[in-house]
Amino acid sequence: MHYFVLGAGLVGSAIVRDLAQDGAQVTVIDFSPAALARIAARTPAHTVQADLRATADFGPLLAGADLVVCAVPGFMGFSTLQKIIAAGKPVVDISFFAEDPFALDELARSRGVTAVVDCGVAPGLANLIVGDLDRRLDRIERYECYVGGLPQVRTWPFEYKAVFSPIDVLEEYTRPARFVEYGQPVVRPALSDVELRDFPGAGTLEAFNTDGLRTLAQTIAAPFMKEKTLRYPGHANLMAALRESGFLAAEPIAIDGQQIAPLRVTAHLLFDQWKLQPGERDQTVMQVVVEGERGGQRVRHTYDLLDFYDAATDVTSMARTTGYTCTAVARLVAAGKFRQPGICPPEYVGRAPGCLASVLDDLAQRGVRLTERVESTP
Repeated sequence: MHYFVLGAGLVGSAIVRDLAQDGAQVTVIDFSPAALARIAARTPAHTVQADLRATADFGPLLAGADLVVCAVPGFMGFSTLQKIIAAGKPVVDISFFAEDPFALDELARSRGVTAVVDCGVAPGLANLIVGDLDRRLDRIERYECYVGGLPQVRTWPFEYKAVFSPIDVLEEYTRPARFVEYGQPVVRPALSDVELRDFPGAGTLEAFNTDGLRTLAQTIAAPFMKEKTLRYPGHANLMAALRESGFLAAEPIAIDGQQIAPLRVTAHLLFDQWKLQPGERDQTVMQVVVEGERGGQRVRHTYDLLDFYDAATDVTSMARTTGYTCTAVARLVAAGKFRQPGICPPEYVGRAPGCLASVLDDLAQRGVRLTERVESTP
């Protein structure tokens, strides 16, 4: 098996290392020679320096690939995925772009390509769970997901560290949040509806609206669905103040004769402050709650995840939970255990019998474990 991984960032590098440990051949492509050198120093992977945005035809670039993993930043994710599909390669994508992935469904079907999108932790692992329950329950009434990547130690003023692209984090704070109430789509501003919630082992965190529901709004027929991002209390108000002051605006403004997007400047300034420093550790907190009915009985399934930075492998928790979910699904697709032409969000994979169990087993082998509680409800 020959995997091609596009993107050598924090999560992409974890994906490369995990796939390579199976003995598979891995080629990683990135624009940054420094990022490629870091991977080459630790992993027996072939590296290729290329500007993916400037490459129109991916056919020659991906020659020899059995499966492609797309781990580029969100702002270039849609166009990159489109070129992968056009090259006729099966793909598992974690770029979390803003565009509707189903816009590429016809292209993927015409090429006979299985394209699994949004395949991280949430969206991703959470979708696999609700897809599996959508198959097993007679109906789903409510889906809720609370998820966040956090530093283990809180430091002023942001009490946050970005364990993936800071531009993508900031976009979560500006993109309107879409969810479902009483069977109808609802849109609210990001960072709104802040609430405090307690989580096993993590304590009290704040949850606020972000646009994480994504494809589930179209693929799961539940009247109530929402996803909220988790941070330490106070973070949402601080970021809302930056947003309302114009610091997260993507439209360029003129400064001393130069056109500059405030968002790019803010991301540049925050990157140093949000970067995990040597010795700093992160954690991932997620809770998925699905309520529904089976055999006339109302039930609630609650999945809890609390994961930490792994010192033995020097891999962040966010890279572990996102990257290892991605590699687990990539193995399923590569082995032909999930094969469905077209755009396939993870809930489609979860609906296939045995796929969620396989992914959870892969994660458990890597120390990423979920607990499940099942309760009868009135």
